[in-house]
Amino acid sequence: MTLPTTTGTRGDELPAGRARPPSPSRGRRGTVIAVAAVALALLLAGHRLVPGAAGTLLDTALPWLGAGVPMLLAAAALRRSGRGAAAVALPAAVWTAMFGTALAPSSGGSRDLRAVSQNMYAGNPSPAATISRLLDTGADLLALQEMPGGRHPGSLDRTYPHHVVKGTVGLWSRFPLRDARAVPLGLGWPRALRATVRTGRGDLTVIVAHLGSARPGRTAERDMTMDRLAAAVRAEGAAGRLLVLGDLNTATTDRKLGALVPPLREAQGDAGRGFGFTWPASFPLTRPDHILYRGVRPVRAGTVDTPGSDHRAVQADFAL
Repeated sequence: MTLPTTTGTRGDELPAGRARPPSPSRGRRGTVIAVAAVALALLLAGHRLVPGAAGTLLDTALPWLGAGVPMLLAAAALRRSGRGAAAVALPAAVWTAMFGTALAPSSGGSRDLRAVSQNMYAGNPSPAATISRLLDTGADLLALQEMPGGRHPGSLDRTYPHHVVKGTVGLWSRFPLRDARAVPLGLGWPRALRATVRTGRGDLTVIVAHLGSARPGRTAERDMTMDRLAAAVRAEGAAGRLLVLGDLNTATTDRKLGALVPPLREAQGDAGRGFGFTWPASFPLTRPDHILYRGVRPVRAGTVDTPGSDHRAVQADFAL
């Protein structure tokens, strides 16, 4: 007996000419990637809306959120999700708008003055080696913070004919200094000073500061000292050339830096290349050390890897 035969397709095969529809699981994975991309973009753009300790921590880590872009893009490629890949363009665009200029070439030009600032680190095992590296920079103005007991190597005095020390901060200069005095920050001992530098191209006010420490959930001391420093800047008047050098314990992206920027500007942002992270020195993740300015033009800016300290130094060249 011959059994009848039938033609057709198996349950897991498609008729000729028809494409297999997208896998539901692949579509769900693409949606997850797209949602994550939108959330990252919103976090970047709206970080100032996050309050309290979480907001401070987010501000500090903000540039590093850009690492989420290639991670999401890799996930989209792995899952073959066009929807996910397209959505990643949104946080990529937001991050580029916020930080893209940091990767552009610096302005350049000839300098009239080089300023360098270094947190010496109270536990520095070799302050002489740190100073030796700082002297190699050829700085015209050298600001130091966290000097143990206000002590400093004598090699500084042999290079710089003028200096002023207040508490644990100091300023060394190739140019004469006048009107030097401590700037009270409310910490019980001097951690800031101001002086007028008499350059060959006119006077320049310089403030050296080491603000209070800031940790997640504990920024009151830093915030108080920042407010007092901002008041000291305002007391110098709205005009005139001015530099603020020091460890402000405040990242470039921290909302609290808005007490100073504006009216001042950040030399690294205007004349440097890259983010100029300074801490920790072995693998810098953030930039608490700053050179802020007004009334002068920055032509170059960067960092200096120095031995002994847990911070890298910051350096900026200016045209007066």
